[in-house]
Amino acid sequence: GGGMTLDMYCHWNYVLENLFGRVEAVSSKAVTHIHERWDEQGNRYEATADDAAYGIFELEGDIIAQINSSWAVRVDRGELVEFQVDGTHGSAVAGLFGCKVQPRVNTPKPVWNPDLPTDQDFASQWTQIPDNQEFTNGFRAQWEQFLQDVAAGRPHGYDLAAGVRGLQLVDAGLLSSAEGRRVEIEKVAP
Repeated sequence: GGGMTLDMYCHWNYVLENLFGRVEAVSSKAVTHIHERWDEQGNRYEATADDAAYGIFELEGDIIAQINSSWAVRVDRGELVEFQVDGTHGSAVAGLFGCKVQPRVNTPKPVWNPDLPTDQDFASQWTQIPDNQEFTNGFRAQWEQFLQDVAAGRPHGYDLAAGVRGLQLVDAGLLSSAEGRRVEIEKVAP
């Protein structure tokens, strides 16, 4: 089994939920781009799991997120994973180790002319946010928080309902892809 949708949509759910809002609906396309693969012993096999998932997520508050996940892509960005967030007052591009921003007041107004190459260096027009704190490995931090909550006898922020919401998004994404339609997600209490 497995596949990109099952692997990543549960992660995208808590990322989106904790940064922007609860996912209310999804339109998704799960595909297998590389149909032939080789195992660790060099034996060829036919791949049946989706190796890419293209999703449009509708969040509470009329927020739209588009996330493309793929095992069949070559990385051409500053980090392995980056998130670009665009708002009316500016934009940010955040990765695992850095974040750069471009406030609306600093956004250039280039003129698009398909007959001429651009003379602007768009990457240089962003401002790198300085690191004010060094963070430990995210998975380690999550385990430490869980163990602290268990030791203190308090509920952990990521409970069974959080896991259910992640798997709901996986199921909705796969259904959306299979049926070629937008799928609303039933609300599960946080």
